[in-house]
Amino acid sequence: MRIYVNGKNIEITDAIKAYAKEKLGKVATHYDQIEGIDVMLTVIKNPSVAENHTAEVTCKMTTGVLHVTENAESMYASIDLVSDKLARQVQKFKDKNLGKSKSDSIRTSGVLEKESNDEETVVE
Repeated sequence: MRIYVNGKNIEITDAIKAYAKEKLGKVATHYDQIEGIDVMLTVIKNPSVAENHTAEVTCKMTTGVLHVTENAESMYASIDLVSDKLARQVQKFKDKNLGKSKSDSIRTSGVLEKESNDEETVVE
């Protein structure tokens, strides 16, 4: 898996790059279908904007793409927020794709409950 870190209106230092790769690399342990993560770190240079550091993450998987954006007062805080949000979305995506099988559908669950109730009356 690859992680690209790019910047807009900011010089990406080795410390910021390492921090982003460390935090977002933990997300890859949740789901093995992640092919790559693109990170765009942006600073808005308007003094009237309070949360002027933005982290945008695009997570490319074999079955789809997730896009997450977070704003904060510092770049490290925005990276923390975006990594937490991405972890939640990846887990939700994984549960949606892998967690359900055809036997768990609404149509068959009612039939299975009826059959189990009929078996109980036969046993008595």
